[in-house]
Amino acid sequence: MTPFRMLLRVASALCILLLISGCWSSREIEDLSLYVGLGIDVGKETAFEKDIAEQGGTYPKKNYVTATVQIAPGITNSQSSQQSGSPSSGKTSYSNEQLSGDSMLQIFRQFALRRDRPLIGHHLKVIVVSKDIAKKYGLNQLLDFVLRDNDIRPNCLVLISHHRALDVLTSQDPSRIPAFYLTGITNNSYLSNKILDPVLLSKLDAQMQSGTSFLLQNVLYSHGEDKFSGGSIFDGKTTKFIGELSQTDLEGLSWLNSKKKGGVLKTHNKQGFTVVYEIKKKKVKIIPKVVGNDISFHVKTESEGWLMEDWRAPEEEEKGEYLRELEKDFAELAEQQIRQVLSKLQHTYKVDVGEFRDSLRIKHPKTWKKVKDDWDKIFSTVPITYEVKTTITNPGSSTE
Repeated sequence: MTPFRMLLRVASALCILLLISGCWSSREIEDLSLYVGLGIDVGKETAFEKDIAEQGGTYPKKNYVTATVQIAPGITNSQSSQQSGSPSSGKTSYSNEQLSGDSMLQIFRQFALRRDRPLIGHHLKVIVVSKDIAKKYGLNQLLDFVLRDNDIRPNCLVLISHHRALDVLTSQDPSRIPAFYLTGITNNSYLSNKILDPVLLSKLDAQMQSGTSFLLQNVLYSHGEDKFSGGSIFDGKTTKFIGELSQTDLEGLSWLNSKKKGGVLKTHNKQGFTVVYEIKKKKVKIIPKVVGNDISFHVKTESEGWLMEDWRAPEEEEKGEYLRELEKDFAELAEQQIRQVLSKLQHTYKVDVGEFRDSLRIKHPKTWKKVKDDWDKIFSTVPITYEVKTTITNPGSSTE
């Protein structure tokens, strides 16, 4: 073997070693604090902060906001577990830590003074904002740092809590990480039209930038358990909380949403027995009409579904005229839900959080340009008609 070939082999081997070596700037995951949940509440100093302040360990600030970071995985001692609301066993799959202030960035930098491992937001799954603070400050203010921070990915979920965000990020089950649990519930939207399509940080940013009113999923808390229930309405100009819709309202809104799938309708037949219809397919058309300066909408909704529950006597057959009567009953119930939610949107809150603005923008772009700056006010006076058709395609299987 010639000296040149020997030198070439040695150089190649060295190059391969460089390629397969680890990243020189890497940091071991065990040396990081990965936070997967972020809670934003009205400012209230924790006992830890008060004790530290009495010892002179504070800095100039006003307690406008309290931020909770949920770190996973985490092992906390008994004392810190009780402070974070976790089970007092001291062994949990996460830990919650809180700090207060008037700047989200400054709060996050303060965590560096009490943790030996830096906070990393690459894996943030959910942001929970309490309703109380959303009434005082706009989401564009509360989430400004989050939207600017390159460490935080824009695909995290945003939810609104009826009570403290800290409570929602707390679980009585030590093996469950609330941030993962909350994002998992959104996967059930195909089963229920009471769950809104997930609003990710990127979508929320676009909605706030456009100045249009929007809707976020509500989450309730009781005794260590969370539940999605209804939605919170935010004004497009101020991005502040202005009201909310109930579970039934979300059902009504789903009949006006072409993307929303799934859901059930429950009514009672002439004998008073419970009858349940499950939606399998749905087609929605929102038709805008413009005559001069007058705008109106007509909504046509058609659904196909199965008769999934009928409490009548089992010997009675479920076909023909009986099914046609049920289809009419289900359609009337859907129209009642639509009427209820439209009344709230147009007369109570005077906002459009449906697909009406989009249909007008697409079908009549010139008209939309004239009204877009004051659309919510105009929407509250716009006539809306609707018709619903439900078809039972399958009476379900039954045993003989």
